[in-house]
Amino acid sequence: MYKATIGLEVHCELKTNTKNFSSAPNEFTKFPNTHVAPVDLGLPGILPIANKEAIRKALLTSLALNCITPDEVLFDRKNYYYPDLPKGYQITQNTKPVGIKGYLDILVNDEVKRVTIHDIHLEEDTASLEHRNGYSLIDYNRSGVPLIEVVTDPCIHSAEEAVTFLEDLRDLFLFLEVSEARSNYGEMRCDVNISLSDTKELGTKVEMKNINAFSSVEQAIKYEIERQTKLLEEGKEVVQETRRIATDGKTYSMRKKVDALDYKYFVEPNIPPIKIEDDYIKELKDSLPELKLSRFDRYQSLGIDKEDAKTLSKEKEISDYFDEVLSYIKDTKLAVNFMTTGILSTLNKLDISIKELFITPEMLGTILKEIESKKMSLDKGKKLLYEAIDKKKDPKELIKKTESQISDDKELLKIITSIMDENSEQVRQYIEEDNTHVVNFFIGKVMQTTKRSANPNRSMVLIKEELERRKNEK
Repeated sequence: MYKATIGLEVHCELKTNTKNFSSAPNEFTKFPNTHVAPVDLGLPGILPIANKEAIRKALLTSLALNCITPDEVLFDRKNYYYPDLPKGYQITQNTKPVGIKGYLDILVNDEVKRVTIHDIHLEEDTASLEHRNGYSLIDYNRSGVPLIEVVTDPCIHSAEEAVTFLEDLRDLFLFLEVSEARSNYGEMRCDVNISLSDTKELGTKVEMKNINAFSSVEQAIKYEIERQTKLLEEGKEVVQETRRIATDGKTYSMRKKVDALDYKYFVEPNIPPIKIEDDYIKELKDSLPELKLSRFDRYQSLGIDKEDAKTLSKEKEISDYFDEVLSYIKDTKLAVNFMTTGILSTLNKLDISIKELFITPEMLGTILKEIESKKMSLDKGKKLLYEAIDKKKDPKELIKKTESQISDDKELLKIITSIMDENSEQVRQYIEEDNTHVVNFFIGKVMQTTKRSANPNRSMVLIKEELERRKNEK
Protein backbone atom coordinates (compact mmCIF):
# COMPACT_ATOMS: atom_id res chain seq x y z
CA MET A 1 0.00 0.00 0.00
CA TYR A 2 1.52 3.30 -1.12
CA LYS A 3 1.12 6.44 0.95
CA ALA A 4 0.70 9.78 -0.79
CA THR A 5 2.59 12.79 0.58
CA ILE A 6 1.54 16.20 -0.66
CA GLY A 7 2.94 19.70 -0.25
CA LEU A 8 1.22 22.86 -1.49
CA GLU A 9 2.59 26.21 -2.59
CA VAL A 10 -0.33 28.64 -2.52
CA HIS A 11 -0.10 32.04 -4.19
CA CYS A 12 -2.56 34.78 -3.26
CA GLU A 13 -2.68 38.33 -4.56
CA LEU A 14 -3.15 40.96 -1.84
CA LYS A 15 -5.80 43.66 -1.99
CA THR A 16 -3.98 47.04 -2.05
CA ASN A 17 -4.49 50.32 -3.89
CA THR A 18 -1.16 50.13 -5.70
CA LYS A 19 1.29 47.43 -6.71
CA ASN A 20 4.02 46.05 -4.48
CA PHE A 21 6.91 48.22 -5.65
CA SER A 22 5.32 50.81 -7.96
CA SER A 23 2.50 53.37 -7.97
CA ALA A 24 0.54 51.55 -10.70
CA PRO A 25 -3.04 50.72 -9.65
CA ASN A 26 -3.66 47.22 -8.31
CA GLU A 27 -7.07 46.40 -9.70
CA PHE A 28 -8.50 43.99 -12.23
CA THR A 29 -9.15 45.21 -15.77
CA LYS A 30 -9.85 43.49 -19.07
CA PHE A 31 -7.78 46.06 -20.96
CA PRO A 32 -4.19 44.76 -21.28
CA ASN A 33 -1.11 46.81 -20.43
CA THR A 34 -3.00 49.77 -18.96
CA HIS A 35 -2.09 49.42 -15.27
CA VAL A 36 1.68 49.62 -15.60
CA ALA A 37 4.56 51.78 -14.39
CA PRO A 38 8.28 51.85 -15.28
CA VAL A 39 9.13 49.54 -12.36
CA ASP A 40 6.65 46.93 -13.63
CA LEU A 41 8.25 47.01 -17.08
CA GLY A 42 11.82 46.76 -15.76
CA LEU A 43 12.91 49.94 -17.52
CA PRO A 44 16.46 51.29 -16.96
CA GLY A 45 16.97 53.37 -13.81
CA ILE A 46 13.94 52.00 -11.97
CA LEU A 47 13.80 52.25 -8.19
CA PRO A 48 11.26 50.03 -6.36
CA ILE A 49 9.58 51.30 -3.18
CA ALA A 50 8.04 48.80 -0.75
CA ASN A 51 4.27 48.93 -0.28
CA LYS A 52 3.50 49.46 3.43
CA GLU A 53 -0.03 48.06 3.17
CA ALA A 54 1.19 44.90 1.42
CA ILE A 55 3.73 44.36 4.21
CA ARG A 56 1.02 44.86 6.87
CA LYS A 57 -1.31 42.34 5.23
CA ALA A 58 1.49 39.81 4.73
CA LEU A 59 2.49 40.06 8.41
CA LEU A 60 -1.17 39.86 9.49
CA THR A 61 -1.60 36.65 7.47
CA SER A 62 1.63 35.30 8.94
CA LEU A 63 0.34 35.88 12.49
CA ALA A 64 -3.04 34.34 11.68
CA LEU A 65 -1.16 31.24 10.47
CA ASN A 66 0.69 31.09 13.80
CA CYS A 67 4.05 31.82 12.18
CA ILE A 68 7.22 33.20 13.73
CA THR A 69 7.74 36.71 12.34
CA PRO A 70 11.17 38.23 11.57
CA ASP A 71 12.77 41.27 13.20
CA GLU A 72 12.83 43.10 9.88
CA VAL A 73 11.30 43.03 6.42
CA LEU A 74 14.00 42.05 3.96
CA PHE A 75 13.61 41.49 0.22
CA ASP A 76 15.76 39.34 -2.08
CA ARG A 77 16.28 39.01 -5.81
CA LYS A 78 15.37 35.69 -7.40
CA ASN A 79 17.22 35.57 -10.70
CA TYR A 80 15.82 33.73 -13.69
CA TYR A 81 14.76 34.56 -17.23
CA TYR A 82 11.25 34.12 -18.54
CA PRO A 83 9.23 36.34 -20.91
CA ASP A 84 6.74 37.29 -18.17
CA LEU A 85 9.55 38.65 -15.95
CA PRO A 86 10.76 41.88 -17.62
CA LYS A 87 13.52 42.68 -15.10
CA GLY A 88 15.11 39.24 -15.42
CA TYR A 89 14.61 38.77 -11.69
CA GLN A 90 11.74 38.71 -9.20
CA ILE A 91 11.72 40.71 -5.96
CA THR A 92 10.77 38.15 -3.33
CA GLN A 93 11.83 36.92 0.11
CA ASN A 94 14.27 34.14 0.84
CA THR A 95 16.61 35.26 3.63
CA LYS A 96 13.91 36.42 6.04
CA PRO A 97 10.34 35.49 5.01
CA VAL A 98 7.49 37.30 6.79
CA GLY A 99 6.67 34.02 8.56
CA ILE A 100 8.13 30.58 9.27
CA LYS A 101 7.13 27.44 11.18
CA GLY A 102 3.40 28.12 11.32
CA TYR A 103 0.29 25.97 11.06
CA LEU A 104 -3.40 25.95 10.18
CA ASP A 105 -5.82 23.56 11.86
CA ILE A 106 -8.49 22.20 9.52
CA LEU A 107 -11.52 19.99 10.09
CA VAL A 108 -11.50 16.80 7.99
CA ASN A 109 -14.12 14.10 8.63
CA ASP A 110 -14.96 15.76 11.97
CA GLU A 111 -11.35 15.50 13.10
CA VAL A 112 -8.89 18.36 13.48
CA LYS A 113 -5.77 18.00 11.33
CA ARG A 114 -2.82 20.37 11.66
CA VAL A 115 -1.20 21.41 8.40
CA THR A 116 2.22 22.86 9.16
CA ILE A 117 3.51 25.88 7.25
CA HIS A 118 7.16 25.93 6.17
CA ASP A 119 7.12 29.62 5.35
CA ILE A 120 5.10 32.52 3.99
CA HIS A 121 6.80 35.18 1.92
CA LEU A 122 5.86 38.41 0.17
CA GLU A 123 6.82 38.97 -3.45
CA GLU A 124 5.66 40.47 -6.73
CA ASP A 125 3.52 38.68 -9.28
CA THR A 126 4.69 38.17 -12.85
CA ALA A 127 3.06 39.36 -16.05
CA SER A 128 0.52 37.05 -17.66
CA LEU A 129 1.03 35.21 -20.94
CA GLU A 130 -1.64 34.34 -23.49
CA HIS A 131 -0.50 31.66 -25.90
CA ARG A 132 -1.88 31.80 -29.44
CA ASN A 133 -1.21 29.63 -32.47
CA GLY A 134 2.49 30.20 -33.13
CA TYR A 135 2.98 33.22 -30.87
CA SER A 136 2.29 34.54 -27.35
CA LEU A 137 0.99 37.85 -25.97
CA ILE A 138 2.14 39.46 -22.71
CA ASP A 139 -0.07 41.55 -20.41
CA TYR A 140 1.92 43.50 -17.80
CA ASN A 141 -1.13 44.50 -15.74
CA ARG A 142 -0.39 41.68 -13.29
CA SER A 143 3.34 42.39 -13.17
CA GLY A 144 4.28 43.70 -9.73
CA VAL A 145 0.97 42.91 -8.01
CA PRO A 146 1.67 42.11 -4.32
CA LEU A 147 1.64 38.36 -3.84
CA ILE A 148 2.05 36.15 -0.80
CA GLU A 149 3.15 32.54 -1.14
CA VAL A 150 2.20 30.08 1.59
CA VAL A 151 4.38 26.96 1.46
CA THR A 152 3.26 23.94 3.46
CA ASP A 153 5.44 21.12 4.70
CA PRO A 154 4.88 17.76 2.95
CA CYS A 155 2.28 16.74 5.55
CA ILE A 156 -0.93 16.32 3.52
CA HIS A 157 -1.94 12.79 2.54
CA SER A 158 -5.13 12.98 0.46
CA ALA A 159 -7.01 15.09 -2.05
CA GLU A 160 -9.69 15.74 0.58
CA GLU A 161 -7.15 17.15 3.04
CA ALA A 162 -5.58 19.31 0.34
CA VAL A 163 -8.90 20.81 -0.81
CA THR A 164 -10.06 21.39 2.77
CA PHE A 165 -6.80 23.22 3.52
CA LEU A 166 -7.19 25.39 0.40
CA GLU A 167 -10.82 26.21 1.25
CA ASP A 168 -9.94 27.08 4.84
CA LEU A 169 -6.93 29.14 3.74
CA ARG A 170 -9.12 31.09 1.31
CA ASP A 171 -11.63 31.68 4.11
CA LEU A 172 -8.76 32.90 6.30
CA PHE A 173 -7.76 35.43 3.62
CA LEU A 174 -11.37 36.61 3.47
CA PHE A 175 -11.73 36.80 7.27
CA LEU A 176 -8.56 38.91 7.42
CA GLU A 177 -9.75 41.00 4.44
CA VAL A 178 -6.27 40.82 2.90
CA SER A 179 -7.52 39.50 -0.44
CA GLU A 180 -10.70 38.67 -2.31
CA ALA A 181 -9.00 35.39 -3.30
CA ARG A 182 -11.02 34.98 -6.49
CA SER A 183 -9.62 31.99 -8.32
CA ASN A 184 -11.50 32.88 -11.54
CA TYR A 185 -9.44 36.11 -11.63
CA GLY A 186 -6.22 34.25 -10.86
CA GLU A 187 -5.99 35.90 -7.43
CA MET A 188 -5.49 32.52 -5.75
CA ARG A 189 -3.71 29.61 -7.35
CA CYS A 190 -1.42 26.84 -6.21
CA ASP A 191 1.33 24.41 -7.14
CA VAL A 192 0.92 20.82 -5.98
CA ASN A 193 3.87 18.55 -5.16
CA ILE A 194 3.03 14.88 -4.70
CA SER A 195 4.99 11.67 -4.18
CA LEU A 196 4.11 8.07 -3.32
CA SER A 197 6.07 5.64 -1.17
CA ASP A 198 5.62 2.44 0.82
CA THR A 199 8.45 3.34 3.22
CA LYS A 200 9.21 6.25 5.56
CA GLU A 201 11.31 7.83 2.83
CA LEU A 202 9.53 10.18 0.44
CA GLY A 203 9.11 9.02 -3.13
CA THR A 204 9.96 10.88 -6.32
CA LYS A 205 8.28 14.28 -6.35
CA VAL A 206 6.02 15.30 -9.21
CA GLU A 207 5.00 18.94 -9.48
CA MET A 208 1.80 20.39 -10.94
CA LYS A 209 1.85 24.16 -11.39
CA ASN A 210 -0.61 27.07 -11.41
CA ILE A 211 -3.87 25.27 -10.69
CA ASN A 212 -6.72 27.75 -10.15
CA ALA A 213 -9.80 25.72 -9.27
CA PHE A 214 -10.02 23.59 -6.12
CA SER A 215 -11.90 20.94 -8.10
CA SER A 216 -8.92 20.74 -10.46
CA VAL A 217 -6.57 20.28 -7.49
CA GLU A 218 -8.71 17.37 -6.31
CA GLN A 219 -8.79 15.81 -9.78
CA ALA A 220 -5.03 16.23 -10.28
CA ILE A 221 -4.14 14.64 -6.94
CA LYS A 222 -6.50 11.70 -7.40
CA TYR A 223 -5.26 11.09 -10.92
CA GLU A 224 -1.60 11.30 -9.87
CA ILE A 225 -2.14 8.87 -6.99
CA GLU A 226 -3.73 6.44 -9.43
CA ARG A 227 -1.05 6.99 -12.12
CA GLN A 228 1.93 6.71 -9.79
CA THR A 229 0.46 3.68 -7.98
CA LYS A 230 0.09 1.87 -11.27
CA LEU A 231 3.71 2.66 -12.26
CA LEU A 232 5.10 1.47 -8.92
CA GLU A 233 3.04 -1.72 -8.93
CA GLU A 234 4.41 -2.49 -12.42
CA GLY A 235 7.95 -1.96 -11.15
CA LYS A 236 8.42 1.18 -13.24
CA GLU A 237 10.07 4.43 -12.18
CA VAL A 238 8.18 7.61 -11.38
CA VAL A 239 9.92 10.44 -13.24
CA GLN A 240 10.64 13.73 -11.48
CA GLU A 241 8.85 16.23 -13.68
CA THR A 242 6.39 19.09 -13.96
CA ARG A 243 2.92 18.14 -15.18
CA ARG A 244 -0.26 20.02 -16.03
CA ILE A 245 -3.90 19.18 -15.37
CA ALA A 246 -6.05 19.11 -18.51
CA THR A 247 -9.80 19.54 -18.95
CA ASP A 248 -10.24 15.76 -19.07
CA GLY A 249 -9.08 15.51 -15.43
CA LYS A 250 -5.79 13.85 -16.36
CA THR A 251 -2.27 15.20 -15.94
CA TYR A 252 0.24 15.44 -18.78
CA SER A 253 4.00 15.90 -18.74
CA MET A 254 5.31 19.40 -19.48
CA ARG A 255 9.03 19.09 -18.77
CA LYS A 256 11.49 16.90 -16.90
CA LYS A 257 12.91 18.32 -13.70
CA VAL A 258 16.16 16.71 -12.62
CA ASP A 259 17.76 19.35 -10.40
CA ALA A 260 16.42 22.39 -8.61
CA LEU A 261 17.18 25.65 -10.41
CA ASP A 262 19.90 27.85 -8.95
CA TYR A 263 18.17 31.21 -8.64
CA LYS A 264 21.31 32.88 -7.22
CA TYR A 265 19.38 34.68 -4.50
CA PHE A 266 20.90 37.81 -3.04
CA VAL A 267 19.52 40.67 -0.94
CA GLU A 268 17.67 43.29 -3.00
CA PRO A 269 20.06 46.28 -2.99
CA ASN A 270 17.45 48.95 -3.82
CA ILE A 271 15.14 48.30 -0.84
CA PRO A 272 16.70 48.81 2.59
CA PRO A 273 15.70 46.51 5.49
CA ILE A 274 12.60 47.69 7.33
CA LYS A 275 12.73 47.23 11.12
CA ILE A 276 9.65 45.57 12.66
CA GLU A 277 8.92 46.91 16.14
CA ASP A 278 7.44 44.63 18.83
CA ASP A 279 4.63 47.14 19.42
CA TYR A 280 3.63 46.89 15.75
CA ILE A 281 3.43 43.09 15.93
CA LYS A 282 1.33 43.36 19.10
CA GLU A 283 -0.97 45.82 17.36
CA LEU A 284 -1.43 43.39 14.47
CA LYS A 285 -2.08 40.47 16.83
CA ASP A 286 -4.71 42.48 18.70
CA SER A 287 -6.47 43.25 15.40
CA LEU A 288 -6.81 39.60 14.37
CA PRO A 289 -10.47 38.55 14.06
CA GLU A 290 -11.82 35.29 15.48
CA LEU A 291 -11.27 32.74 12.71
CA LYS A 292 -13.54 30.06 11.30
CA LEU A 293 -12.59 27.01 13.36
CA SER A 294 -12.74 28.98 16.60
CA ARG A 295 -16.22 30.26 15.74
CA PHE A 296 -17.32 26.73 14.78
CA ASP A 297 -16.18 25.42 18.19
CA ARG A 298 -17.88 28.32 19.99
CA TYR A 299 -21.18 27.72 18.19
CA GLN A 300 -21.10 24.03 19.03
CA SER A 301 -20.48 24.92 22.68
CA LEU A 302 -23.75 26.91 22.52
CA GLY A 303 -25.58 23.71 21.54
CA ILE A 304 -25.83 24.52 17.84
CA ASP A 305 -26.02 21.56 15.47
CA LYS A 306 -22.72 20.72 13.75
CA GLU A 307 -23.94 21.41 10.21
CA ASP A 308 -25.55 24.70 11.24
CA ALA A 309 -22.35 25.65 13.08
CA LYS A 310 -20.35 25.00 9.90
CA THR A 311 -22.74 27.09 7.83
CA LEU A 312 -22.79 30.01 10.25
CA SER A 313 -19.03 30.10 10.80
CA LYS A 314 -17.89 29.78 7.17
CA GLU A 315 -18.20 33.46 6.18
CA LYS A 316 -17.08 36.28 8.45
CA GLU A 317 -19.89 38.67 7.46
CA ILE A 318 -22.58 36.07 8.16
CA SER A 319 -20.90 34.99 11.39
CA ASP A 320 -20.60 38.61 12.57
CA TYR A 321 -24.27 39.18 11.70
CA PHE A 322 -25.32 36.09 13.64
CA ASP A 323 -23.21 37.05 16.67
CA GLU A 324 -24.92 40.43 16.82
CA VAL A 325 -28.36 38.77 16.58
CA LEU A 326 -27.41 36.58 19.56
CA SER A 327 -26.74 39.72 21.61
CA TYR A 328 -30.45 40.59 21.46
CA ILE A 329 -32.01 37.29 22.59
CA LYS A 330 -31.28 34.26 24.77
CA ASP A 331 -32.92 31.60 22.59
CA THR A 332 -29.99 30.40 20.44
CA LYS A 333 -32.05 27.78 18.57
CA LEU A 334 -34.58 30.43 17.58
CA ALA A 335 -31.80 32.64 16.20
CA VAL A 336 -30.32 29.69 14.26
CA ASN A 337 -33.76 28.83 12.86
CA PHE A 338 -34.30 32.33 11.48
CA MET A 339 -30.72 32.62 10.19
CA THR A 340 -30.72 29.35 8.25
CA THR A 341 -34.31 29.23 6.99
CA GLY A 342 -35.00 32.96 6.79
CA ILE A 343 -31.90 35.07 6.26
CA LEU A 344 -29.62 32.68 4.34
CA SER A 345 -32.42 31.38 2.12
CA THR A 346 -33.30 34.98 1.26
CA LEU A 347 -29.68 35.76 0.36
CA ASN A 348 -29.64 32.76 -1.99
CA LYS A 349 -33.00 33.65 -3.49
CA LEU A 350 -32.11 37.30 -4.13
CA ASP A 351 -28.47 36.47 -4.95
CA ILE A 352 -27.15 39.20 -2.65
CA SER A 353 -24.59 39.43 0.15
CA ILE A 354 -25.63 39.92 3.75
CA LYS A 355 -24.27 43.49 3.55
CA GLU A 356 -26.89 44.20 0.88
CA LEU A 357 -29.75 42.81 2.98
CA PHE A 358 -32.18 45.45 4.27
CA ILE A 359 -32.77 43.64 7.57
CA THR A 360 -30.10 44.48 10.14
CA PRO A 361 -29.26 42.21 13.10
CA GLU A 362 -31.11 44.64 15.37
CA MET A 363 -34.23 44.42 13.18
CA LEU A 364 -34.12 40.63 13.24
CA GLY A 365 -33.57 40.80 17.00
CA THR A 366 -36.77 42.84 17.32
CA ILE A 367 -38.80 40.07 15.65
CA LEU A 368 -37.11 37.33 17.69
CA LYS A 369 -37.76 39.14 20.97
CA GLU A 370 -41.48 39.23 20.11
CA ILE A 371 -41.45 35.47 19.56
CA GLU A 372 -39.26 34.79 22.60
CA SER A 373 -41.66 36.71 24.85
CA LYS A 374 -44.64 34.75 23.42
CA LYS A 375 -46.18 37.91 21.95
CA MET A 376 -45.93 36.45 18.46
CA SER A 377 -46.01 32.96 16.98
CA LEU A 378 -43.07 31.48 15.08
CA ASP A 379 -45.13 31.34 11.91
CA LYS A 380 -46.22 34.94 12.22
CA GLY A 381 -42.64 36.00 12.94
CA LYS A 382 -41.43 34.38 9.70
CA LYS A 383 -44.17 36.13 7.73
CA LEU A 384 -43.28 39.42 9.36
CA LEU A 385 -39.60 38.93 8.43
CA TYR A 386 -40.40 38.25 4.77
CA GLU A 387 -42.81 41.21 4.68
CA ALA A 388 -40.12 43.50 6.12
CA ILE A 389 -37.61 42.27 3.52
CA ASP A 390 -40.10 42.59 0.67
CA LYS A 391 -41.37 46.06 1.63
CA LYS A 392 -38.04 47.23 3.09
CA LYS A 393 -39.75 48.38 6.25
CA ASP A 394 -38.54 48.29 9.83
CA PRO A 395 -40.24 45.36 11.63
CA LYS A 396 -41.13 47.75 14.49
CA GLU A 397 -43.46 49.63 12.13
CA LEU A 398 -45.09 46.42 10.94
CA ILE A 399 -45.50 45.13 14.49
CA LYS A 400 -47.33 48.32 15.49
CA LYS A 401 -49.78 47.81 12.62
CA THR A 402 -50.59 44.24 13.59
CA GLU A 403 -52.16 42.88 16.73
CA SER A 404 -49.93 41.18 19.24
CA GLN A 405 -50.38 37.47 19.69
CA ILE A 406 -53.40 36.54 21.77
CA SER A 407 -52.09 34.59 24.74
CA ASP A 408 -54.60 35.48 27.43
CA ASP A 409 -56.49 32.29 28.44
CA LYS A 410 -59.79 34.11 29.09
CA GLU A 411 -59.77 35.79 25.70
CA LEU A 412 -58.76 32.58 23.92
CA LEU A 413 -61.39 30.51 25.74
CA LYS A 414 -64.07 33.01 24.78
CA ILE A 415 -63.13 32.60 21.10
CA ILE A 416 -62.92 28.79 21.42
CA THR A 417 -66.32 28.35 23.10
CA SER A 418 -67.95 30.58 20.51
CA ILE A 419 -66.46 28.49 17.68
CA MET A 420 -67.51 25.21 19.34
CA ASP A 421 -71.05 26.49 19.79
CA GLU A 422 -71.17 27.23 16.06
CA ASN A 423 -69.75 23.79 15.16
CA SER A 424 -71.76 21.41 17.34
CA GLU A 425 -71.38 18.48 14.90
CA GLN A 426 -67.61 18.38 15.43
CA VAL A 427 -68.13 18.58 19.20
CA ARG A 428 -70.55 15.62 18.96
CA GLN A 429 -67.99 13.59 16.99
CA TYR A 430 -65.45 14.10 19.74
CA ILE A 431 -67.87 13.25 22.56
CA GLU A 432 -69.72 10.31 20.99
CA GLU A 433 -67.22 8.91 18.49
CA ASP A 434 -63.99 9.82 20.31
CA ASN A 435 -62.79 11.50 17.12
CA THR A 436 -59.60 13.33 18.17
CA HIS A 437 -59.08 14.76 14.66
CA VAL A 438 -61.61 17.48 15.45
CA VAL A 439 -58.94 19.11 17.65
CA ASN A 440 -57.05 20.08 14.49
CA PHE A 441 -60.30 21.30 12.97
CA PHE A 442 -60.84 23.68 15.89
CA ILE A 443 -57.21 24.85 15.85
CA GLY A 444 -57.68 25.78 12.21
CA LYS A 445 -60.91 27.64 13.01
CA VAL A 446 -59.25 29.56 15.87
CA MET A 447 -56.32 30.63 13.70
CA GLN A 448 -58.72 31.59 10.89
CA THR A 449 -60.92 33.63 13.22
CA THR A 450 -57.99 35.45 14.85
CA LYS A 451 -56.08 35.88 11.57
CA ARG A 452 -53.34 33.63 13.00
CA SER A 453 -52.74 35.93 15.97
CA ALA A 454 -53.82 33.35 18.57
CA ASN A 455 -51.11 31.57 20.51
CA PRO A 456 -51.25 28.11 18.89
CA ASN A 457 -49.81 26.23 21.88
CA ARG A 458 -52.22 27.72 24.42
CA SER A 459 -55.10 27.34 21.96
CA MET A 460 -54.37 23.60 21.58
CA VAL A 461 -54.38 23.09 25.36
CA LEU A 462 -57.60 25.07 25.89
CA ILE A 463 -59.42 23.32 23.00
CA LYS A 464 -58.62 19.90 24.48
CA GLU A 465 -59.69 21.02 27.96
CA GLU A 466 -62.97 22.49 26.68
CA LEU A 467 -63.79 19.36 24.66
CA GLU A 468 -63.10 17.17 27.69
CA ARG A 469 -65.23 19.43 29.87
CA ARG A 470 -68.16 19.15 27.46
CA LYS A 471 -67.66 15.42 27.18
CA ASN A 472 -67.78 15.00 30.95
CA GLU A 473 -70.87 17.17 31.19
CA LYS A 474 -72.60 15.05 28.54
